[in-house]
Amino acid sequence: MEIEEVILVDASDRPIGREEKLAAHRDGGKLHRAFSVFIFDAAGRLLLQRRAAGKYHFGGLWTNTCCGHPRWGEEVSAAARRRLREELDIDCAVNEVGTFIYTATDPHSGLTENELDHVFTGTFAGEPVPNPQEIDTVRWADPEDVQRELATHPDRFTPWLPAALAEVMKQS
Repeated sequence: MEIEEVILVDASDRPIGREEKLAAHRDGGKLHRAFSVFIFDAAGRLLLQRRAAGKYHFGGLWTNTCCGHPRWGEEVSAAARRRLREELDIDCAVNEVGTFIYTATDPHSGLTENELDHVFTGTFAGEPVPNPQEIDTVRWADPEDVQRELATHPDRFTPWLPAALAEVMKQS
């Protein structure tokens, strides 16, 4: 089995090394490069996923269409498209709309996200095919409804979703 690594970065997103994925999420987490993808349909609805309960952290929570980490030497946009295919069998163009840094610790696993997150959007016509190892279920939702739900029930969502969605909404 291939060892998954993340790219460690400084606050300006310059690579400073690599580390095994779970190790980078322990002991308060090390800053590393990540991405969050938001896919919309022609009606402007956002595709959300509920992370599989067995995920290594933040399992069972609703989040954006997909997330992940680029591999060493892989362009972030190429990694985003790769994960869309792996998680949802979606192949579409993606456009970067912003970046942000966040830190959040999962109370169940004790693992910490400390990420410089690249945010991408795309449009897809069709039905996604969720990978059950990654995703429990999906739903299409109006982005404003998602913002209202985030305000009233933040515990149902991943901690990075509000900041990532804010980057997307700046473009609207």
